[in-house]
Amino acid sequence: MSLLNLSKPILFLALLASLASLTLGFQSRKLTELYPPQPDLLTYHNGAVLRGDIPISILWYGQFTSAQKAIISDFILSLTANRQAPNPSVAQWWNTIDQFYLSKAVKSNGPKYTNILLANQTIDDKCSLGKSLTLSQISQLAAKTGPRKGGIALVFTAQDVTVEGFCMSRCGLHGSNKRNGYSYIWVGNSVTQCPGQCSWPFHKPIYGPQTPALLPPNADVGIDGMVINLASMIAGAVSNPFGDGFYQGPKEAPLEAATACTGVYGKGAFSGYAGNLLVDTTTGASYNANGAHGRKYLVPALFDPATSTCITLV
Repeated sequence: MSLLNLSKPILFLALLASLASLTLGFQSRKLTELYPPQPDLLTYHNGAVLRGDIPISILWYGQFTSAQKAIISDFILSLTANRQAPNPSVAQWWNTIDQFYLSKAVKSNGPKYTNILLANQTIDDKCSLGKSLTLSQISQLAAKTGPRKGGIALVFTAQDVTVEGFCMSRCGLHGSNKRNGYSYIWVGNSVTQCPGQCSWPFHKPIYGPQTPALLPPNADVGIDGMVINLASMIAGAVSNPFGDGFYQGPKEAPLEAATACTGVYGKGAFSGYAGNLLVDTTTGASYNANGAHGRKYLVPALFDPATSTCITLV
């Protein structure tokens, strides 16, 4: 299935702050608000991107069921091209990131491929730092995963764990440790805290048009919402890992590969409407990408810098 263009991308504001020697990209998702395009385009700022073999390390913070972990882990595995799934697929979405961004920045003697490797997983189900986390503690937890240079540490927090700014200004964030050369991502389960903000369109929005919620493809509103936010953050983490890669607007509040198209998932999307999506004939769930092990997912549109349009899978 060919990729489709959306000529009027829906934009949202991002927040960014600094913590000691760490660079953090704070993303907020106000899904039912439209923001006018910024005058400067999403461009390359001559910095590093992540390419080649990208090892992924995961920390599960708090209580997650085996089924919930499998949904997210299968999504990560779906990013690898050798995980065969019919198009439209998560691998096809990932290849678009490589085409639009990573391949444009790589040096002639650098890697010509991008491969996601699931390196290791750590469980902290007792919540060693408590259930109310600051942003500096997120970076501490990321370091506990043992991230490798050129890799990404993923920190997932359970539904009863609060994080500074969660629901109020962000659904997830990506940042980096420049000294050790790795990026990290945090995404929280919003199902009991703010599903209308961070799990839309699988929950009615907290404001704006009150369109019916869509059925999530993996039958878990919170986890399917986490996948959407993880996809947005990983697109930013690989294309703008240290704050000098691909972004639009001020460096302190950038729009990136996926966050420049927030709320767009299919052709015809507009405020409060995710677009024309595929529907599972058995479950009635909405999705736009096939994944590993027969999974289905909803992934965000990607901004095409060459045409200044949002590109969707369906």
